[in-house]
Amino acid sequence: MSARPASDTTHDNAHGNSAVRAQYAQVMTPNYAPMDIIPDRGDGSRLWDCDGNEYLDFAAGIAVSGLGHAHPQLRAALAAQADKLWHVSNLLATAPTVELAQRLCEATFAERVFFANSGADVNEAALKLARRYAHDNFGADKAEIIAFDNAFHGRTLFTVSVGGQPKYSDGFGPKPGAITHLPFNDIAALKNVIGAVAEKTCAVILEPIQGESGVMPAHPDFIRTAAEFCARHDALLIFDEIQTGVGRSGHLYMYQQLDITPDILTTAKGLGGGFPIGAMLTTEKIAQSLSVGAHGSTFGGNPMACAVANAVLEIVNTREMLEAVGQKGAALKRGLIDIGARLSAFAEVRGAGMLLGCELAGAYQNRARDILHAAAARGLLILVAGENVLRIAPALTISEGEIADGLELLAGAIGGID
Repeated sequence: MSARPASDTTHDNAHGNSAVRAQYAQVMTPNYAPMDIIPDRGDGSRLWDCDGNEYLDFAAGIAVSGLGHAHPQLRAALAAQADKLWHVSNLLATAPTVELAQRLCEATFAERVFFANSGADVNEAALKLARRYAHDNFGADKAEIIAFDNAFHGRTLFTVSVGGQPKYSDGFGPKPGAITHLPFNDIAALKNVIGAVAEKTCAVILEPIQGESGVMPAHPDFIRTAAEFCARHDALLIFDEIQTGVGRSGHLYMYQQLDITPDILTTAKGLGGGFPIGAMLTTEKIAQSLSVGAHGSTFGGNPMACAVANAVLEIVNTREMLEAVGQKGAALKRGLIDIGARLSAFAEVRGAGMLLGCELAGAYQNRARDILHAAAARGLLILVAGENVLRIAPALTISEGEIADGLELLAGAIGGID
Protein backbone atom coordinates (compact mmCIF):
# COMPACT_ATOMS: atom_id res chain seq x y z
CA MET A 1 0.00 0.00 0.00
CA SER A 2 1.16 3.53 -0.71
CA ALA A 3 -0.34 6.98 -0.34
CA ARG A 4 -2.97 7.00 -3.05
CA PRO A 5 -6.11 8.95 -3.92
CA ALA A 6 -9.41 7.49 -2.75
CA SER A 7 -11.54 6.85 -5.84
CA ASP A 8 -14.81 7.88 -4.18
CA THR A 9 -13.64 11.31 -3.01
CA THR A 10 -13.37 14.57 -4.89
CA HIS A 11 -11.53 17.67 -3.72
CA ASP A 12 -11.27 21.21 -5.00
CA ASN A 13 -7.86 22.82 -5.16
CA ALA A 14 -8.76 25.53 -2.64
CA HIS A 15 -9.06 22.89 0.06
CA GLY A 16 -6.29 20.53 -1.04
CA ASN A 17 -3.14 19.75 0.91
CA SER A 18 -0.95 22.42 -0.67
CA ALA A 19 -3.52 25.22 -0.36
CA VAL A 20 -4.30 24.51 3.29
CA ARG A 21 -0.62 24.09 4.18
CA ALA A 22 0.23 27.41 2.53
CA GLN A 23 -2.53 29.14 4.46
CA TYR A 24 -1.31 27.50 7.68
CA ALA A 25 2.11 29.09 7.17
CA GLN A 26 0.48 32.51 6.84
CA VAL A 27 -1.79 32.46 9.89
CA MET A 28 -0.24 30.14 12.50
CA THR A 29 2.64 30.85 14.88
CA PRO A 30 5.81 29.11 13.68
CA ASN A 31 6.36 26.88 16.73
CA TYR A 32 5.28 23.76 14.82
CA ALA A 33 6.66 22.38 11.57
CA PRO A 34 3.85 20.12 10.29
CA MET A 35 4.18 17.89 7.28
CA ASP A 36 2.52 18.77 3.97
CA ILE A 37 -0.19 16.16 4.61
CA ILE A 38 -3.48 17.73 5.77
CA PRO A 39 -5.72 15.06 7.34
CA ASP A 40 -9.35 15.34 6.29
CA ARG A 41 -11.04 12.29 7.83
CA GLY A 42 -10.25 9.05 9.60
CA ASP A 43 -11.73 5.65 10.22
CA GLY A 44 -10.10 3.23 12.64
CA SER A 45 -6.38 3.09 11.88
CA ARG A 46 -6.68 4.80 8.51
CA LEU A 47 -6.58 8.47 7.53
CA TRP A 48 -7.35 10.33 4.31
CA ASP A 49 -5.84 13.70 3.49
CA CYS A 50 -7.37 16.66 1.66
CA ASP A 51 -6.15 15.27 -1.67
CA GLY A 52 -7.82 11.92 -0.97
CA ASN A 53 -4.60 10.01 -0.24
CA GLU A 54 -4.95 7.12 2.21
CA TYR A 55 -2.57 6.45 5.12
CA LEU A 56 -2.15 3.68 7.67
CA ASP A 57 -1.74 5.35 11.06
CA PHE A 58 1.02 4.04 13.36
CA ALA A 59 1.06 7.33 15.32
CA ALA A 60 -2.48 7.70 16.74
CA GLY A 61 -2.06 11.41 17.40
CA ILE A 62 1.08 10.77 19.52
CA ALA A 63 -0.46 7.88 21.47
CA VAL A 64 -3.75 9.75 21.91
CA SER A 65 -6.31 8.11 19.61
CA GLY A 66 -6.16 4.77 21.39
CA LEU A 67 -9.40 3.55 19.84
CA GLY A 68 -8.58 4.85 16.39
CA HIS A 69 -10.38 7.53 14.44
CA ALA A 70 -14.15 8.11 14.59
CA HIS A 71 -14.85 5.16 16.88
CA PRO A 72 -18.62 4.62 16.78
CA GLN A 73 -19.10 4.31 20.55
CA LEU A 74 -17.12 7.49 21.20
CA ARG A 75 -19.08 9.35 18.53
CA ALA A 76 -22.33 8.15 20.06
CA ALA A 77 -21.28 9.19 23.57
CA LEU A 78 -20.24 12.64 22.36
CA ALA A 79 -23.41 13.16 20.33
CA ALA A 80 -25.67 12.07 23.19
CA GLN A 81 -23.96 14.44 25.64
CA ALA A 82 -23.89 17.29 23.09
CA ASP A 83 -27.67 17.06 22.87
CA LYS A 84 -27.97 17.58 26.64
CA LEU A 85 -25.23 19.75 28.16
CA TRP A 86 -21.92 21.14 26.91
CA HIS A 87 -20.44 23.10 29.77
CA VAL A 88 -21.11 24.51 33.20
CA SER A 89 -18.69 25.95 35.72
CA ASN A 90 -17.16 23.92 38.53
CA LEU A 91 -19.67 25.58 40.82
CA LEU A 92 -21.89 22.75 39.57
CA ALA A 93 -21.17 19.02 39.45
CA THR A 94 -22.32 16.93 36.48
CA ALA A 95 -23.17 13.25 36.26
CA PRO A 96 -20.60 12.35 33.54
CA THR A 97 -17.83 13.92 35.63
CA VAL A 98 -18.75 12.03 38.78
CA GLU A 99 -19.17 8.80 36.81
CA LEU A 100 -15.70 9.12 35.30
CA ALA A 101 -14.09 9.85 38.66
CA GLN A 102 -15.84 6.80 40.10
CA ARG A 103 -14.62 4.61 37.23
CA LEU A 104 -11.03 5.76 37.71
CA CYS A 105 -11.16 5.18 41.46
CA GLU A 106 -12.60 1.70 41.03
CA ALA A 107 -9.98 0.78 38.42
CA THR A 108 -6.91 2.11 40.27
CA PHE A 109 -5.45 2.91 43.69
CA ALA A 110 -7.10 6.33 43.61
CA GLU A 111 -9.64 7.68 46.07
CA ARG A 112 -9.85 11.21 44.69
CA VAL A 113 -9.64 12.68 41.16
CA PHE A 114 -8.97 16.14 39.72
CA PHE A 115 -9.83 16.83 36.07
CA ALA A 116 -8.18 19.27 33.67
CA ASN A 117 -7.67 19.58 29.92
CA SER A 118 -4.30 18.00 29.13
CA GLY A 119 -1.25 16.19 30.41
CA ALA A 120 0.56 19.44 31.14
CA ASP A 121 -2.41 20.66 33.16
CA VAL A 122 -2.60 17.60 35.37
CA ASN A 123 1.17 17.41 35.83
CA GLU A 124 1.04 21.04 36.94
CA ALA A 125 -1.70 20.08 39.39
CA ALA A 126 0.30 17.09 40.66
CA LEU A 127 3.42 19.16 41.30
CA LYS A 128 1.43 21.91 43.02
CA LEU A 129 -0.38 19.34 45.14
CA ALA A 130 2.91 17.72 46.19
CA ARG A 131 4.30 21.05 47.32
CA ARG A 132 1.07 22.06 49.10
CA TYR A 133 0.84 18.66 50.84
CA ALA A 134 4.43 18.99 52.07
CA HIS A 135 3.77 22.55 53.18
CA ASP A 136 0.67 21.51 55.13
CA ASN A 137 2.27 18.51 56.79
CA PHE A 138 6.00 19.24 57.09
CA GLY A 139 6.53 22.98 56.68
CA ALA A 140 7.30 25.55 53.99
CA ASP A 141 10.92 24.45 53.43
CA LYS A 142 9.97 21.02 52.09
CA ALA A 143 9.51 22.02 48.44
CA GLU A 144 12.28 20.28 46.43
CA ILE A 145 11.18 18.24 43.42
CA ILE A 146 13.43 15.48 42.07
CA ALA A 147 13.02 14.83 38.35
CA PHE A 148 15.16 13.19 35.69
CA ASP A 149 17.19 14.21 32.68
CA ASN A 150 15.41 13.99 29.34
CA ALA A 151 11.99 13.76 30.96
CA PHE A 152 8.94 15.43 29.46
CA HIS A 153 6.05 16.55 31.64
CA GLY A 154 4.38 19.29 29.62
CA ARG A 155 4.85 22.81 28.28
CA THR A 156 3.78 25.09 31.12
CA LEU A 157 6.76 26.94 32.60
CA PHE A 158 6.61 24.78 35.74
CA THR A 159 6.27 21.43 33.96
CA VAL A 160 8.81 22.25 31.27
CA SER A 161 11.28 23.23 34.00
CA VAL A 162 10.67 19.94 35.79
CA GLY A 163 11.21 18.09 32.52
CA GLY A 164 14.93 17.61 32.08
CA GLN A 165 15.35 19.11 28.62
CA PRO A 166 16.76 22.68 28.67
CA LYS A 167 15.95 23.16 24.96
CA TYR A 168 12.30 23.42 25.97
CA SER A 169 12.77 25.70 28.99
CA ASP A 170 15.68 28.01 28.10
CA GLY A 171 14.90 31.52 26.94
CA PHE A 172 11.68 32.07 28.85
CA GLY A 173 13.12 34.04 31.74
CA PRO A 174 13.61 32.87 35.32
CA LYS A 175 12.59 29.26 35.85
CA PRO A 176 10.83 27.87 38.90
CA GLY A 177 13.40 26.79 41.47
CA ALA A 178 13.84 23.95 43.95
CA ILE A 179 14.07 21.34 41.17
CA THR A 180 16.87 18.76 41.10
CA HIS A 181 17.54 16.74 37.95
CA LEU A 182 19.25 13.36 38.11
CA PRO A 183 20.26 10.90 35.36
CA PHE A 184 17.39 8.61 34.41
CA ASN A 185 17.77 4.97 35.48
CA ASP A 186 20.82 5.87 37.61
CA ILE A 187 20.15 4.14 40.93
CA ALA A 188 23.44 5.32 42.47
CA ALA A 189 22.66 8.97 41.70
CA LEU A 190 19.30 8.67 43.45
CA LYS A 191 20.83 6.96 46.46
CA ASN A 192 23.39 9.75 46.69
CA VAL A 193 20.72 12.39 47.27
CA ILE A 194 21.24 12.88 50.99
CA GLY A 195 21.34 15.65 53.54
CA ALA A 196 19.37 18.86 53.13
CA VAL A 197 18.17 18.16 49.57
CA ALA A 198 16.78 14.78 50.56
CA GLU A 199 15.03 16.12 53.64
CA LYS A 200 13.55 19.04 51.70
CA THR A 201 12.27 16.85 48.86
CA CYS A 202 8.49 16.87 48.56
CA ALA A 203 8.18 14.65 45.47
CA VAL A 204 9.92 12.45 42.92
CA ILE A 205 8.28 12.51 39.48
CA LEU A 206 9.04 9.96 36.78
CA GLU A 207 7.65 8.39 33.62
CA PRO A 208 7.54 4.57 33.58
CA ILE A 209 8.66 4.99 29.97
CA GLN A 210 10.25 8.24 28.86
CA GLY A 211 8.41 8.71 25.59
CA GLU A 212 9.73 11.95 24.13
CA SER A 213 13.39 11.20 24.80
CA GLY A 214 13.54 7.90 22.95
CA VAL A 215 10.98 5.47 24.46
CA MET A 216 13.26 4.62 27.39
CA PRO A 217 11.69 2.28 29.97
CA ALA A 218 12.49 2.87 33.61
CA HIS A 219 14.26 -0.14 35.12
CA PRO A 220 12.13 -1.81 37.83
CA ASP A 221 14.99 -1.50 40.35
CA PHE A 222 15.23 2.21 39.59
CA ILE A 223 11.51 2.67 40.26
CA ARG A 224 11.79 0.66 43.48
CA THR A 225 14.70 2.86 44.57
CA ALA A 226 12.61 5.96 43.90
CA ALA A 227 9.73 4.53 45.94
CA GLU A 228 12.07 3.66 48.81
CA PHE A 229 13.58 7.16 48.72
CA CYS A 230 10.11 8.71 48.93
CA ALA A 231 9.08 6.48 51.85
CA ARG A 232 12.30 7.28 53.72
CA HIS A 233 12.06 11.05 53.26
CA ASP A 234 8.29 11.67 53.48
CA ALA A 235 8.12 12.58 49.81
CA LEU A 236 5.39 11.73 47.30
CA LEU A 237 6.00 9.45 44.32
CA ILE A 238 4.36 10.86 41.16
CA PHE A 239 3.91 8.65 38.12
CA ASP A 240 3.45 10.54 34.87
CA GLU A 241 1.43 8.03 32.84
CA ILE A 242 0.29 10.53 30.24
CA GLN A 243 1.75 8.37 27.46
CA THR A 244 1.78 4.89 29.03
CA GLY A 245 -1.73 5.02 30.48
CA VAL A 246 -5.18 3.88 29.35
CA GLY A 247 -4.11 0.47 28.11
CA ARG A 248 -1.12 1.38 25.98
CA SER A 249 1.30 -0.78 27.99
CA GLY A 250 -1.06 -3.78 28.04
CA HIS A 251 -2.33 -2.77 31.50
CA LEU A 252 -4.79 0.01 32.20
CA TYR A 253 -1.90 1.85 33.89
CA MET A 254 1.67 0.67 33.82
CA TYR A 255 2.16 0.93 37.59
CA GLN A 256 -0.18 -2.07 37.84
CA GLN A 257 2.48 -4.33 36.35
CA LEU A 258 5.32 -2.92 38.46
CA ASP A 259 4.12 -3.89 41.96
CA ILE A 260 4.62 -0.29 43.07
CA THR A 261 1.79 2.13 43.78
CA PRO A 262 2.43 5.85 43.35
CA ASP A 263 1.00 8.53 45.60
CA ILE A 264 -0.14 10.58 42.61
CA LEU A 265 -0.72 9.45 39.01
CA THR A 266 -1.39 11.66 36.00
CA THR A 267 -3.25 10.51 32.91
CA ALA A 268 -4.37 12.24 29.69
CA LYS A 269 -3.71 11.47 25.98
CA GLY A 270 -5.59 8.19 25.52
CA LEU A 271 -8.11 8.96 28.29
CA GLY A 272 -10.30 10.95 25.89
CA GLY A 273 -9.49 8.96 22.78
CA GLY A 274 -8.75 12.25 21.02
CA PHE A 275 -11.07 14.52 23.01
CA PRO A 276 -9.03 16.79 25.32
CA ILE A 277 -9.06 15.68 28.96
CA GLY A 278 -6.59 14.93 31.72
CA ALA A 279 -6.93 13.54 35.23
CA MET A 280 -4.80 13.54 38.37
CA LEU A 281 -5.39 10.56 40.67
CA THR A 282 -4.42 10.44 44.33
CA THR A 283 -5.46 9.29 47.79
CA GLU A 284 -7.99 10.89 50.10
CA LYS A 285 -5.34 12.00 52.59
CA ILE A 286 -3.16 13.73 50.01
CA ALA A 287 -6.15 15.25 48.20
CA GLN A 288 -7.17 17.19 51.30
CA SER A 289 -4.40 19.70 50.55
CA LEU A 290 -6.34 20.80 47.48
CA SER A 291 -8.85 22.64 49.65
CA VAL A 292 -11.52 24.90 48.14
CA GLY A 293 -9.86 27.48 45.91
CA ALA A 294 -6.37 25.93 46.05
CA HIS A 295 -6.43 24.95 42.38
CA GLY A 296 -8.87 24.87 39.50
CA SER A 297 -9.56 24.50 35.79
CA THR A 298 -12.33 26.28 33.87
CA PHE A 299 -12.93 23.40 31.49
CA GLY A 300 -11.71 20.61 33.77
CA GLY A 301 -14.37 17.94 34.16
CA ASN A 302 -16.29 19.23 31.15
CA PRO A 303 -19.30 16.90 30.72
CA MET A 304 -18.62 16.29 27.02
CA ALA A 305 -14.99 15.28 27.65
CA CYS A 306 -16.04 13.09 30.58
CA ALA A 307 -18.79 11.40 28.57
CA VAL A 308 -16.24 10.43 25.91
CA ALA A 309 -13.70 9.28 28.50
CA ASN A 310 -16.33 7.12 30.17
CA ALA A 311 -16.90 5.39 26.84
CA VAL A 312 -13.13 4.97 26.37
CA LEU A 313 -12.69 3.27 29.74
CA GLU A 314 -15.72 1.06 29.19
CA ILE A 315 -14.04 -0.29 26.05
CA VAL A 316 -10.40 -0.35 27.15
CA ASN A 317 -10.64 -1.57 30.73
CA THR A 318 -11.55 -5.15 29.94
CA ARG A 319 -9.43 -8.28 30.12
CA GLU A 320 -10.06 -9.00 26.44
CA MET A 321 -8.88 -5.59 25.27
CA LEU A 322 -5.80 -5.44 27.49
CA GLU A 323 -4.76 -8.98 26.58
CA ALA A 324 -5.20 -8.12 22.90
CA VAL A 325 -2.95 -5.07 23.33
CA GLY A 326 -0.28 -7.30 24.85
CA GLN A 327 -0.55 -9.82 22.02
CA LYS A 328 -0.59 -7.26 19.22
CA GLY A 329 2.20 -5.30 20.86
CA ALA A 330 4.34 -8.45 20.99
CA ALA A 331 3.65 -9.15 17.31
CA LEU A 332 4.50 -5.56 16.41
CA LYS A 333 7.75 -5.76 18.36
CA ARG A 334 8.72 -9.05 16.70
CA GLY A 335 8.08 -7.50 13.31
CA LEU A 336 10.20 -4.47 14.11
CA ILE A 337 13.03 -6.64 15.39
CA ASP A 338 12.87 -8.61 12.14
CA ILE A 339 13.08 -5.41 10.08
CA GLY A 340 16.05 -4.28 12.14
CA ALA A 341 17.81 -7.59 11.58
CA ARG A 342 17.13 -7.73 7.83
CA LEU A 343 18.19 -4.16 7.15
CA SER A 344 20.79 -3.72 9.92
CA ALA A 345 18.68 -0.71 10.86
CA PHE A 346 18.06 -0.89 14.62
CA ALA A 347 20.39 -1.10 17.59
CA GLU A 348 17.42 -1.86 19.86
CA VAL A 349 13.63 -2.12 19.86
CA ARG A 350 12.25 -1.22 23.29
CA GLY A 351 9.09 -0.20 25.09
CA ALA A 352 5.93 -1.98 26.21
CA GLY A 353 2.65 -2.94 24.62
CA MET A 354 1.80 -0.55 21.82
CA LEU A 355 4.43 2.06 22.69
CA LEU A 356 7.68 1.03 21.02
CA GLY A 357 10.90 2.77 20.06
CA CYS A 358 13.39 1.69 17.42
CA GLU A 359 16.88 3.08 18.03
CA LEU A 360 18.56 3.54 14.66
CA ALA A 361 21.95 2.05 13.90
CA GLY A 362 24.64 1.99 11.25
CA ALA A 363 23.87 3.96 8.09
CA TYR A 364 20.50 5.00 9.50
CA GLN A 365 21.77 6.75 12.62
CA ASN A 366 20.19 10.17 13.21
CA ARG A 367 17.94 9.76 10.19
CA ALA A 368 14.65 9.34 12.02
CA ARG A 369 12.99 12.26 10.26
CA ASP A 370 14.14 11.06 6.84
CA ILE A 371 12.47 7.73 7.56
CA LEU A 372 9.33 9.45 8.87
CA HIS A 373 8.94 11.32 5.56
CA ALA A 374 9.80 8.25 3.48
CA ALA A 375 7.16 6.28 5.36
CA ALA A 376 4.53 8.97 4.81
CA ALA A 377 5.30 8.97 1.08
CA ARG A 378 4.46 5.25 1.07
CA GLY A 379 1.25 5.73 3.05
CA LEU A 380 2.40 5.10 6.63
CA LEU A 381 2.34 7.63 9.48
CA ILE A 382 4.89 7.08 12.26
CA LEU A 383 6.51 9.21 14.97
CA VAL A 384 10.03 10.07 16.02
CA ALA A 385 11.49 10.52 19.50
CA GLY A 386 14.55 12.61 18.84
CA GLU A 387 16.77 12.31 15.80
CA ASN A 388 17.70 8.66 16.30
CA VAL A 389 14.54 6.84 17.42
CA LEU A 390 11.41 5.87 15.51
CA ARG A 391 8.39 5.86 17.83
CA ILE A 392 5.57 3.47 16.98
CA ALA A 393 2.25 4.00 18.80
CA PRO A 394 -0.74 2.80 16.77
CA ALA A 395 -4.31 2.61 17.99
CA LEU A 396 -4.94 -0.23 20.44
CA THR A 397 -7.68 -1.42 18.08
CA ILE A 398 -5.43 -1.84 15.04
CA SER A 399 -5.89 -5.20 13.35
CA GLU A 400 -3.21 -7.84 12.90
CA GLY A 401 -3.50 -7.38 9.15
CA GLU A 402 -2.92 -3.65 9.47
CA ILE A 403 0.12 -4.29 11.66
CA ALA A 404 1.53 -6.57 8.96
CA ASP A 405 0.78 -3.98 6.25
CA GLY A 406 2.40 -1.23 8.28
CA LEU A 407 5.53 -3.25 8.92
CA GLU A 408 5.86 -3.92 5.20
CA LEU A 409 5.53 -0.22 4.44
CA LEU A 410 8.06 0.68 7.11
CA ALA A 411 10.58 -1.82 5.78
CA GLY A 412 10.17 -0.37 2.30
CA ALA A 413 10.63 3.17 3.60
CA ILE A 414 13.79 2.34 5.52
CA GLY A 415 15.26 0.31 2.72
CA GLY A 416 14.41 2.97 0.15
CA ILE A 417 15.99 6.08 1.67
CA ASP A 418 19.16 7.40 0.07
